[in-house]
Amino acid sequence: SISSLYVQDGAIGSSAECDAKVRVISDNPSAIMSLSNILQKIPDRAISHDTCPLTIYVASSIRNALGSGTQYANGVAVADIERSSLILCGKAFADSAMLKDALTALAAPILSARGGLPVPGWLLSSGGSIVLLFAPVEVIKSCSEIQDVLVSTDSGVVICSKQSSVLFPTKSRPPQLFTKPATVVVVSSDSTDALPLVSKLSPGQAAYHFLAGYEDGKFIPAYNRAPSPFDQLALANSLFLHLKKDKTPTYLINAKSSGKQIDGKDLMRLIELAQSNGMPDSTKPEDTRVAELKGKYRGFISSKFGKCLPEEFSF
Repeated sequence: SISSLYVQDGAIGSSAECDAKVRVISDNPSAIMSLSNILQKIPDRAISHDTCPLTIYVASSIRNALGSGTQYANGVAVADIERSSLILCGKAFADSAMLKDALTALAAPILSARGGLPVPGWLLSSGGSIVLLFAPVEVIKSCSEIQDVLVSTDSGVVICSKQSSVLFPTKSRPPQLFTKPATVVVVSSDSTDALPLVSKLSPGQAAYHFLAGYEDGKFIPAYNRAPSPFDQLALANSLFLHLKKDKTPTYLINAKSSGKQIDGKDLMRLIELAQSNGMPDSTKPEDTRVAELKGKYRGFISSKFGKCLPEEFSF
């Protein structure tokens, strides 16, 4: 039998109008502490008025009583999107990376239903404005200059009608809201230099490169390796509609030059150049390298998503 239960409330996202409230019910106070560190703080009893809260059940005394789920050496985790719940057995609650991936997936349908656009990107604060950044995780981890200006080092952003927020607590800890991004930057890696170092994108081009998630020969659709309840093509289309409606300036940056990774200072300089919004449309001449890369994109996207892309999507 369980002698005590512990309860903690929090949220994913810091906008009261567009967040996902979370209640944690645990048999272990250590689990409450771990989970409170990755949830946004909310007012007392705020969850009582929420129509579709998420629930996390922690049974640390049970190592593995479930037939399926993500197995760990000391426990198991099972997410149920239809019932908006996450069950953690053993010490699965100690894996913060897994928890954030699972909570991101569980919260996405709720955030979307409340008018938000949840995307696997980062908010970057520079020069008094906010940039929405999509990039391979490896690029973010290798650039301390970028990490220094990120609102949160965790991937996960929700864009609402008038503001934006990160899903998980920021460096400054108190819940924060930000203006909608003034600029969007999509970072790809191409060592052949078929992609220009920096170029301006139309909303359709931005959605196409976002959907591909190109990283020097590999494709990571929507820049997201974690499980997601969203169809990636539908998410790219939602991003396209958002960019088109708001007329947000969007740029593509190639994180490689002459076959080498550009350093953090140069990448930050290119992002600041994009922020200035003074760049003209720039495309590479149609040489064999560009034609070959376009073919790779078409081949992957056709095999993954079929040929019925929105007509505005293009390289």
